[in-house]
Amino acid sequence: MNSKQINTKELREQYVPTAEFYSQIIDSLQDYSIFTVDKELNINSWNSGATKIFQYETEEIIGKPFETIFTDKDKKDGIPQAEITTALFSGRSVDIRWHLCKDGTIFYADGLVFPLKSIDNHVIGYVKILRDITTRKLSEDAIKKYAKELEELNQHKESVLAILSHDLRSPLAGIIQGAEFLKLNFDVIDSDLAKDLLEELYKSATNELDMLDYLVEWARIKYAAEAFVPAKIELVHYVKKVFESLKETAAINTINLHHEIEENYNVFADGKMLLSILQNIVSNAIKHSHKGGQITLSAKQSEGMVIVEIKDTGIGMTKEIQNKLFAPQIKSLSKAVEENKGAGIGLLLVKGFLEKNGGKIWVESILGEGSSFYFTLPTDESSVKIKNIAKHKG
Repeated sequence: MNSKQINTKELREQYVPTAEFYSQIIDSLQDYSIFTVDKELNINSWNSGATKIFQYETEEIIGKPFETIFTDKDKKDGIPQAEITTALFSGRSVDIRWHLCKDGTIFYADGLVFPLKSIDNHVIGYVKILRDITTRKLSEDAIKKYAKELEELNQHKESVLAILSHDLRSPLAGIIQGAEFLKLNFDVIDSDLAKDLLEELYKSATNELDMLDYLVEWARIKYAAEAFVPAKIELVHYVKKVFESLKETAAINTINLHHEIEENYNVFADGKMLLSILQNIVSNAIKHSHKGGQITLSAKQSEGMVIVEIKDTGIGMTKEIQNKLFAPQIKSLSKAVEENKGAGIGLLLVKGFLEKNGGKIWVESILGEGSSFYFTLPTDESSVKIKNIAKHKG
């Protein structure tokens, strides 16, 4: 054996990595959570990357069950055991899912589980390696959302063109014809007839202006992102403003407007949009209420959101109408505009505003007994961020 062979052998023996060496490497991987569980599926090792990602110190997590890091839904669905079973029979389990931190927040992770085996090939535990890919997930979701919004814009463009060509143009033609008739026959027309004609022209022009306002507002939420200025605002002040603006309309039909909103009950939303939301829903409730009826507005908090209910004692609606209420087709939208002076566009506007503010809307109704419109808004800015992440838990 020559000296070169001896030196190579000595170097190989001298630099054989020890268990401690591998442990140091694993612990240095700050962007990866790497930990092991025993055959009873209790955590028995924990690297510094796992502490960084999950927030548990080593002494806090050792001995806790594997399912500790899973969401309640995944635990209920048996996901922790399913990962282990797949790893045992297939050699590995690859998963992408939401995981739970110590403080209750969640993150999206790309993970891998595989069995640990002894020298004689017996399973002695399992290793789980994962990394936080929440930022990538949210970016991908943002791209999908943008693509969906573009698709919706194309769909709505057809609706807007139909409204402009029919629901605005036709009434305007009638106004022009009426005004021309009045102009040509002003000296000979009966005064009562002239008065009636002017009243009709006034109503038509007012309805036309309302329609234009709806379209301008619709365009604002679809195209003018800079016009969106959410802030923490007191709900009851906006309810009172809307009730004040609609009190005369309600009084004509002896409809009582009542609210049960407490002071200092806040939502995080764009103030102008909130006014439009309340104005549209309460106005529609007045239109569809019986004389002597009541409209009641109340609110409650749930999981960082305020749920507002606007309940009327009006005519109610069928299930078929409820299902189509917030997604009307062009034909039905035109009919709604013609019959209800913009109600169809108004509800589309409300839905758009609520989605822009991180909320949603739905309705419950019994034909002949009345309807309850519900919508949600976040209580503060942090609730918006939590909601945007939590909705992806799956």
